[in-house]
Amino acid sequence: MAKVAPIEFFKQVRSEAKKVSWPTRPETVSSTIAVFIMVAIASVFLFAADQLMAFVVRLVLGLGG
Repeated sequence: MAKVAPIEFFKQVRSEAKKVSWPTRPETVSSTIAVFIMVAIASVFLFAADQLMAFVVRLVLGLGG
């Protein structure tokens, strides 16, 4: 791999960054909302699974329930 001077490296980085297809603001907002919704759904599911497993363990160990 050829060694590149730091200044040349950053010029290349800037050039490549200009080629990137950046998302629009509405796309970013939409994706962010989708992520938050999926995190909320996963959190509710994991909470319910945890509560169910805790109930089963308490039942098996005779600790009430």
